[in-house]
Amino acid sequence: MHKFITCALLTLIIWTLNFELVAKTAEEILTLGKTTSAMTQQAMTPSQALLRLKEGNQRFQGNRMKQRNYLAQAKQSSYGQFPWVVILNCMDSRSVPEFIFDQGIADLFTLRVAGNILNEDILGSMEYATKVVGARLIVVLGHTSCGAVAGACEDVELGHLDHVLDKIKPAVDPTKQATGLKDCSNSKLVDTIAKNNALNVVRQIQQQSSIISNLLAQGKVGIVAGIHDIRTGKVTFFEEERFLPD
Repeated sequence: MHKFITCALLTLIIWTLNFELVAKTAEEILTLGKTTSAMTQQAMTPSQALLRLKEGNQRFQGNRMKQRNYLAQAKQSSYGQFPWVVILNCMDSRSVPEFIFDQGIADLFTLRVAGNILNEDILGSMEYATKVVGARLIVVLGHTSCGAVAGACEDVELGHLDHVLDKIKPAVDPTKQATGLKDCSNSKLVDTIAKNNALNVVRQIQQQSSIISNLLAQGKVGIVAGIHDIRTGKVTFFEEERFLPD
């Protein structure tokens, strides 16, 4: 009789543990395939959006990225997307926002162009992302060792690339004067130009878009510039020119 009771208890314990394991696995599967909802997006403040990016970047630096079911996310987001941030960054293959911020499908709007410059197409895309879809934060993201920035510093001429570099050049001479550096092969000079270029773009966005300026004034959207270190993976967000309503 005692053996029967003991066996029954062991069976019950094993069944309970298996049930909890299955339940946990099912919950994880649901989480892995989950995308941002409209409610989550609209409840998020610009400051919270920035914090979320910082936390994701810390996970990336520590090689502790979240596990995701991208196919499930793709299927879920096919019914609607609610990204909470729009990122303008360089086309450089080593600086990929979804990876360095550890985000999934439908979390980010990403606008990519050499030197993370601003033009009317990009500005219109930002207006759509914020005013229509509801993104809470605009990030202008440069990166270290940027070839476009180095090209602007060296006054490179190459077909249509000239138009891109011309938009970066306003950051070149002031940076050279401020740092006392002249050699465009100096990584410190190039990275400082990249920073100042990103800050210039933040100012340009506000100057050129009344839609975004109004959203900023209403506290519905924030804006910040940063730089991605392609060697360490760390993203540094600048205090200058940032506007982050709580």
